[in-house]
Amino acid sequence: MAEHISRYPAGWHKTAIPFEFNSEENTLASSTHSPFGATAGGPFCGPLAGIRIVEFAGIGPGPFACMLLSDMGADVIRVDRAGIRLGGPTDLAGRGRTTVLADLKNPDDQQKVLSLLAHADALVEGFRPGVMERLGLGPEAVAALNPKLVYGRMTGWGQEGPLAQAAGHDINYISITGALDAIGPAGGPPVPPLNLIGDFGGGSLYLALGIVSALLEARSSGKGQVVDAAITDGVLSLMTMFSTMSLRGMFKEERGSNMLDGGAPYYGVYETQDAKHISIGPIEPQFFADMCERLGVAPPLRNVQHDRTRWSELRAEFERIFKTRSRVQWCEALEGTDVCFAPILPLSEAKQHPHNVARNAFVDVQGVSHPAPAPRFSRTASAIQGPAPTTAATFAEVLSRWA
Repeated sequence: MAEHISRYPAGWHKTAIPFEFNSEENTLASSTHSPFGATAGGPFCGPLAGIRIVEFAGIGPGPFACMLLSDMGADVIRVDRAGIRLGGPTDLAGRGRTTVLADLKNPDDQQKVLSLLAHADALVEGFRPGVMERLGLGPEAVAALNPKLVYGRMTGWGQEGPLAQAAGHDINYISITGALDAIGPAGGPPVPPLNLIGDFGGGSLYLALGIVSALLEARSSGKGQVVDAAITDGVLSLMTMFSTMSLRGMFKEERGSNMLDGGAPYYGVYETQDAKHISIGPIEPQFFADMCERLGVAPPLRNVQHDRTRWSELRAEFERIFKTRSRVQWCEALEGTDVCFAPILPLSEAKQHPHNVARNAFVDVQGVSHPAPAPRFSRTASAIQGPAPTTAATFAEVLSRWA
């Protein structure tokens, strides 16, 4: 096997890199410089600084989208139910908000909410279609008050269609898009990919992009609009590449039989000597050849990358080889090369990986570790505006800031 000098320090998998939050300076203190700050009520920064958003409290994709918008500098006011206990510092997706409490069925509280919306640039809600209209807070009512407001609606099924009023969750939404059917082992049932594809990929990201796009358009037109962000629509959009591959005869509707679903032996997961796992993905022929050379793959199998009749032999060879060393040993031999290799880490170990440490991918905010804002901007850096609140503000306090 060809030798490789690891670029990572020995024992990285055993040693956590400490971060500490300096509350006096409102900056992140760490062993290396970080492009991310963590403010606690200080000035909003980021490319969306100056944008005002009213978020109606919900679960899953709506709050995550608002976290992204807050990280990018938007001033997000969350309207939550009166009497609810706020999440506090461990509510990571609730970070960077000011929260006010209201009974949306109470006419006085409705007027308070409308007073906020009169000064807002955007609204985010995730109720079933028709709920906001029945509360007197639907798009037409709000547009009459604030014509430039962008009205973001986050649902699983969309604002119309035969399933629009049905309850559902991520697993149901991705079920009718082809995504869930495609994920899982050969001969086995579909496997839920956490709720990353539906709630956050097809939901939050499309909602956030839609809101920012509509805000940009409103600058020239002077008019807001409704952003109907349906998770089903978003996931179908995410499946575009696989739709293309299907049209070209490059994608089979059989789990575990395609290049990117674990079917190809050169794009998959392998167990190591210590019962841990690594991933490989050398799709390009030069990377595959490099891996075969470094692993010492039997010469007759080095030219069968795309020969499906030999895939079982190639997989057996990889399985045999990867079980000869521990995950750490494979990292020392292969990580940082063109083999397209990485160790498979649990969430608890991710923050300790040298690449994540070097990029300050986790930020400590008042003693709680957060994934850092993404993406990264060269001039108008994003920042975590503060932890999720433990106490609510008053409408008067927010209006004094927004007036």
